[in-house]
Amino acid sequence: MLRTTAAAVMLIFVASAADARVVRLRIERREVILNGRAFGAAGAYEKLVGKVDFGLDPDLPRNGDIVDLKRAPRNERGEVEASADFFMLKPVDPRRGNGRLFYEVGNRGGKSLLQNFQKATGSPDPTTEAEFGDGALMGQGFTLLWMGWQWDVPERPGTMRMEMPIATEGGKRITGVVRGNFILNERANTASVADRAHKAYGAIDPNSAENVMTVRDDPTAKGQMIPRARWRFTDPGTVALDGGFESGRIYDVVYRTADPRVVGIGLSGTRDLISFLKYDTSTSNPMPGLRYAIGWGVSQSGRFLRHFLYQGFNEDEQGRKVFDGVFDQVGGAGRGSFNHRFGQASRDALQYFNILFPVDLFPFTDGPETDPEGGAIDSLLGRAERTGTAPKIFHLLTNSEYFNRAGSLVHTDPTGTKDADLPANTRIYMIASAPHGPGPFPPMSNTGGGMVGRAALNPLNYSPAVRALFRALDRWITDDVAPPPSAIPHLADGTLTTPDRAGWPAVPGYQFPQQPLRAFHLNFGADWAKGIVSVEPPEVGPAFVVRVPAVDGDGNVRAGIRLPDIAVPLATQAGWNYRDTSIGSPDRLAGEIGSYIPFARTKADRDRAHDPRPSIEERYRSRDEYVGKFAAAALDLAERGYLLQEDVADLLKHAVEHYNFATTGSVK
Repeated sequence: MLRTTAAAVMLIFVASAADARVVRLRIERREVILNGRAFGAAGAYEKLVGKVDFGLDPDLPRNGDIVDLKRAPRNERGEVEASADFFMLKPVDPRRGNGRLFYEVGNRGGKSLLQNFQKATGSPDPTTEAEFGDGALMGQGFTLLWMGWQWDVPERPGTMRMEMPIATEGGKRITGVVRGNFILNERANTASVADRAHKAYGAIDPNSAENVMTVRDDPTAKGQMIPRARWRFTDPGTVALDGGFESGRIYDVVYRTADPRVVGIGLSGTRDLISFLKYDTSTSNPMPGLRYAIGWGVSQSGRFLRHFLYQGFNEDEQGRKVFDGVFDQVGGAGRGSFNHRFGQASRDALQYFNILFPVDLFPFTDGPETDPEGGAIDSLLGRAERTGTAPKIFHLLTNSEYFNRAGSLVHTDPTGTKDADLPANTRIYMIASAPHGPGPFPPMSNTGGGMVGRAALNPLNYSPAVRALFRALDRWITDDVAPPPSAIPHLADGTLTTPDRAGWPAVPGYQFPQQPLRAFHLNFGADWAKGIVSVEPPEVGPAFVVRVPAVDGDGNVRAGIRLPDIAVPLATQAGWNYRDTSIGSPDRLAGEIGSYIPFARTKADRDRAHDPRPSIEERYRSRDEYVGKFAAAALDLAERGYLLQEDVADLLKHAVEHYNFATTGSVK
């Protein structure tokens, strides 16, 4: 089978007049995958890599919410131009596809869809059999798609990005304030003002007395001013401090910058590319015949999808529905800096990281809720419901989101006193005791620098549940088959509660976090409603009330989807971890990493440690008994639709390895 490379092809598909919002697809590289290997009935697949060019009409009402779009330069047609990287995997013969597009909103320019849904090894440009994994989605005929949507992602090979225009005011530079915020995990003389190696907004005058640096130890405390003579910009994105920055403290740098990108085009570009592929019937569309589109995002990109829905971008320029289904994985209750002037799209908000950015903002629930401060009534899906473009939506939470991402606000009222009513097209699932992202197995401490936790990292892999839920969402969309019921903790039955009532056992050396992330009313200035920040750091108002999942006598979460590792435990597993003393502030949470706190192997061991949790020998007479109970738990979840039958064998292999590790220290 012929393998076509970038040296041999530069195909340009020009959009039809009716779909001029996608001006063209420039396919720079087209390759048949794995020498034409057939993926089930879908046959051979090909890889399309290139650029998508956009033309946006700033005067179109449906583009009216894109901040600063009317201030961007226009071409001769009166449109604002932008371009983005795109990457597609599709059947060579479009007629053999299943008519469904599966789009991953890349987290900070990356790709993880094949790892999660095809058990593949990670790659920004999958080429080998291992990098395509088991081919599960491709065997079903899905078209898989990625697009860059950030301008500021790090310069790394294969990272997806978008080129966005710079707004001006009548041709003059627009200026404004921007804030860098960082908490270092080791003492250092310099620090980046941007988040996680992203590109920074440069200071107009690096030496200006208007630029301010402060330090504090509590997220809501007033920062202590650091004398201007002690610190300086060493390049557009780096600051230095005489005597060095201390680990574990909160530093802010507020400075004046210029030349804002129109970052909201990341939202409209997502809208327009999906709409083009779904609705365009001309020869410009490389994958005609797509009838349904599902969007999936993890963490930052889950928040992106929540923001996308809230601001009405699931309605295209012609008033049609864009995504038929949305899978928001571990986005928590937040949105993000995806559509305001000088927005930093990478910024999130954790209990002790990225402090006081515009993330956890009212409203939080899919259905209507009332803000206790002022009485505003709003909902995440309000605009989509009014225009008839609301998708079917899954929100997936882990234990981590309740401590670091205000997760309870997804399904309670803002006062934390009442369970929210879920719309008919919404399901919410919580993976009990899971971390934001699983650590390695066998479990180990994170000692290689960076974020170091007091406990070993939680290795609970919940990808099997994600795969099962995706299949349920797909069937709900295409065949109207009802998905499994929501599985979350509730205030009404006490499985969602206050930290002091969570039921944590007296595990030696570990206490239950009493202060999860607090989501506040934040005042970013008088023009915030227009997407303009004038107050940094923001003024902090009253807090919304967050709750946490209750735990059982082992410290494992009682409600939600209890995977076999939790239903038949060998350890206490949690979505939170404390910062190790080596990185400072050991009373604060260590980002979004989870904890693995093993059970004692024998009763004698636990008696010596004064551990209230029964030992492994008290729970299971043998490995066979343990694996039998594990298998029963896995089959029960598969019966109820929370696991796939085809994943049970892999889980049982893991059960044997986990028991061996817990009892001997080796997986063998």
